[in-house]
Amino acid sequence: MTFGYIDWSIASTHNVFRDSDGSICWIVNAVTDFGRPREALLKFVRMLAMATLLTLVGQVSGTPYVLGGDSPAGTDCSGLVSWVSNAATGRPVYGDRFHTGNIESALLARGFQYGSAPDALVVGWNGGHAALTLPDGTPVSSGEGGGVKIGGGGAYQGQFSKHMFLPAEANVPPPADPMLAPLPPPPGAPLPPPPGAPLPPPPGAPLPPPPGADPLLPPPPPAIGLNVPIAPDAPPPGVSV
Repeated sequence: MTFGYIDWSIASTHNVFRDSDGSICWIVNAVTDFGRPREALLKFVRMLAMATLLTLVGQVSGTPYVLGGDSPAGTDCSGLVSWVSNAATGRPVYGDRFHTGNIESALLARGFQYGSAPDALVVGWNGGHAALTLPDGTPVSSGEGGGVKIGGGGAYQGQFSKHMFLPAEANVPPPADPMLAPLPPPPGAPLPPPPGAPLPPPPGAPLPPPPGADPLLPPPPPAIGLNVPIAPDAPPPGVSV
């Protein structure tokens, strides 16, 4: 499936997301409630994440079962969970797999939380097997009568005593508040010093000594300028002026 464009012309509340050849892929809600930007962002992120996971699962469906495998040539149950978890958290799909012995710490490192939740990626496992359920409820597994397949019990099998899920909000930064953003300086105003630079002294304060100067030495004599009156030399002794 290739991503196309959103057709904004058919309705004000629902829009068709079309493929590059014009065929309808799915219908999405248009963002009309601008008072809830975070909720709209979360919905958009969930839609993109779901499309990414479905694309990956569709590509690897039917991959042979290979114990310890980590390539399109084959993988096992925990390898499939690794692939989907990596894709859901922005990691490379291959080359960063885990197994049932360290699955808990690996999922925690990827932002998973204990338990299960609706509309979330859920992983279930025990000491010898693991499977997962996608946010839309699609169960996926490997090693249940063959290689990678779509269907079965997924993460909610009775044999699994442990579950973890990935909340959609885990990788969404909070929106910036435009009211808290600093305003730019007016035209002609001096620019603020860069971060870490020393602040200039306040008006009337004595200037700091130049670099390398000894603060214990007396200050140098004032320079003689053209507009500074010069005192006449004193006459030698015995000579009257």
